[in-house]
Amino acid sequence: MLHRLAWSQLTREKRRLLTALAGVAFAVLLQMMQFGFRDALFASATIVHSRLRADLVMVSPQFEYLLAPGVIPRRRLYQTLALPEVESVVPVDFAVAPFKNPETGQERRIFVIGFDPDQIVLDVPSVIANAKRLKVPDVAIYDALSRPNNFGPIIEDVAKLGTVTTEVAGRRTTIGGLVELGPSFSATGHLIVSDTTFRRMFSRPEGIFEVGLIRLRPGADISAIQRELVHRLPGDVLVLTRQQFVELELAFYDKNAPIGFIFNLGALIGLMVGAVIIYQILYTDITDNLPQYATLKAMGYRDRHLNLVVFEQALMLSVCGFPVGYLLSELLYYVARSATHLPIVMTVERSVMIFLLTVCMAATSCLLAMRKLRRADPAECF
Repeated sequence: MLHRLAWSQLTREKRRLLTALAGVAFAVLLQMMQFGFRDALFASATIVHSRLRADLVMVSPQFEYLLAPGVIPRRRLYQTLALPEVESVVPVDFAVAPFKNPETGQERRIFVIGFDPDQIVLDVPSVIANAKRLKVPDVAIYDALSRPNNFGPIIEDVAKLGTVTTEVAGRRTTIGGLVELGPSFSATGHLIVSDTTFRRMFSRPEGIFEVGLIRLRPGADISAIQRELVHRLPGDVLVLTRQQFVELELAFYDKNAPIGFIFNLGALIGLMVGAVIIYQILYTDITDNLPQYATLKAMGYRDRHLNLVVFEQALMLSVCGFPVGYLLSELLYYVARSATHLPIVMTVERSVMIFLLTVCMAATSCLLAMRKLRRADPAECF
């Protein structure tokens, strides 16, 4: 009976029901978008880190993030080959350079990655397929997922003509192929060159580099090798696992650009808005039906029975409103992903978390609205 009563009271006022469902859907949508953007920005900030083909990573103690990595002496990296478990090492260079739009002549900053073309460092099929093009001096491969408004019609020109000539860091450079990495939190595009081209482009001496990749032989104990290298090498380098390298980058953004706090605050505001709407709907419903609740009390129903009715209404609102917000979020995810090329995707973990938050939001509103119900006195109503 109580279940039917809760449903009947919700559906009796159709306009009020639609308002409540819209409030829940809005709260779900706002949470989905805030958490989705937050996770996408963090994922994009480590898009290069997560695709490095390495078991261990060597960086400078002055490393802040990938755009301010500091430099380390090349000999340190080759000293790791003294351990029999180390299979190979690869130095990688990173820098930001002005990229001239070949159509307008306008310059925008692009993130440049340099490495030996014979040693593939990124686990990306398009990079592997195009690496041989980098053996030609002053030839680069361009990230096809870079934001086109920043760098011009590079993709179309390469598809039509095969190559495009422009200037990078003031040096004449030929775009000879395309790869797919995607924009990151700190860079709107990527350009990949050989280590030789990189040194020429930035007048970089051969004895230093930014990041060293260490690959171990199959079956090697990564943690044990890391401890051994830390013990053997001087303090002018750090040896990290790839996951620690990712966490180091994320820690920089979390500390210096607290995007997590900003997006979490936006999600909290969404919860508060939804909670206020549900509270207002439940409170109004209880007020309008106070005589009926008092009658039930007079018939012998206890407060816990009546509270259960209100709680079921709140639960029904959260369960019915969540799918609407979910579907709207999927649509907006697709639009944002297409426009920005950021990895904005729905995950099961996020969906479950936001559903539970939505239920908690409704339950909190229910507890506040129940205060009115507890004051329902049959003697006052009749």
